[in-house]
Amino acid sequence: MNMVFKVYVFAALVAFAAADGPPYQPPVPSYNAPAPTGPAQYTFDWNVRDDNSGNDFGHQESRDGYDTQGSYYVLLPDGRLQRVTYNVNGDSGYVAQVEHEGEAQYPTYQPSPSYQPSPSYQPTPRYG
Repeated sequence: MNMVFKVYVFAALVAFAAADGPPYQPPVPSYNAPAPTGPAQYTFDWNVRDDNSGNDFGHQESRDGYDTQGSYYVLLPDGRLQRVTYNVNGDSGYVAQVEHEGEAQYPTYQPSPSYQPSPSYQPTPRYG
């Protein structure tokens, strides 16, 4: 029993010594990032259209200083095209206009035949 007590005392001393270390200091970046030289200015545009999977979506945006304008679109599962046009100007916030093109289609459900597994081996008969 004396040995177990010594182990507990030793573990407590190690834990106390480890807890009394210096406070955590986060690492300092080793590079000097260049400071921005003016307001942001950019333009981008991309889209994806895959007739095999039915995916059709895209996005375009341009920004000059605090004035941002853009739009994105996506082909919805019900067949409609959803288009969102937005702008942000300073502290006005995100102002969006959402439009839908086309009529929603809901085809009737056609269940597929159920799966019937077949054995991939032929059992070997046992003779006693």
